[in-house]
Amino acid sequence: MAAPIAVAIDAPDIQTAARWAAAVAPHVSTLKVGLELYLRYGPEVVAAVQGDRGTELFLDLKLHDIPATVAGAARSVARLKPRYLTVHASGGADMIRAAAEAAPDTRIAAVTVLTSLDEAALAAVGVRGPASDAVRRLAVLAVGAGARALVCSPHEAAALRAEVGPEVTLITPGVRPAGADRGDQARVATPQEALAAGADLLVIGRPITRAPDPGAAAAEIGAALRGSGAAPA
Repeated sequence: MAAPIAVAIDAPDIQTAARWAAAVAPHVSTLKVGLELYLRYGPEVVAAVQGDRGTELFLDLKLHDIPATVAGAARSVARLKPRYLTVHASGGADMIRAAAEAAPDTRIAAVTVLTSLDEAALAAVGVRGPASDAVRRLAVLAVGAGARALVCSPHEAAALRAEVGPEVTLITPGVRPAGADRGDQARVATPQEALAAGADLLVIGRPITRAPDPGAAAAEIGAALRGSGAAPA
């Protein structure tokens, strides 16, 4: 069974994106296309990445605008049939509700607090107190407005699972195998730690895509999860 991993296909060009996707698709459940790649190539890159591989599509566009604009954007990409589409929870309940209504067959995933932000960075933009408090407030707001998934760091996954229950999909970026470079992530955990905390889907990018053999790297992480009992066999 494919590992509950969304590989971040943050490639420099569409050819590399397609090559990485082909290599990792047999081993993971989901392929994630981010804002930079989508803005460069549009729906063409979705076709190149997803093809007929049977993996789910995660469009990580982090929409954040007035409700009408976000509704229009969500409606536009809904035809690509993404499993997940991200919006910023800080856009408010009306915006999240507009996205959910515009793309009813897509799980709107509300981004709580970016995993690149630590508490000092949050304080600098006016968010006081522990990051976990901001994450919880935004998560409750988003689920109440119709979000069916939440994006949070592994550090907040256990608390959010207790807060929102089992039906909401928890997606955790900031996942790094033991010993891997943290990159630009501030709040990180290993894949095993993230799943044990209650995450459903792990976003992993550079530890897989920058490996000499991305397919082998994806297979190795998936096997480690199954071996630890943290993922389905």
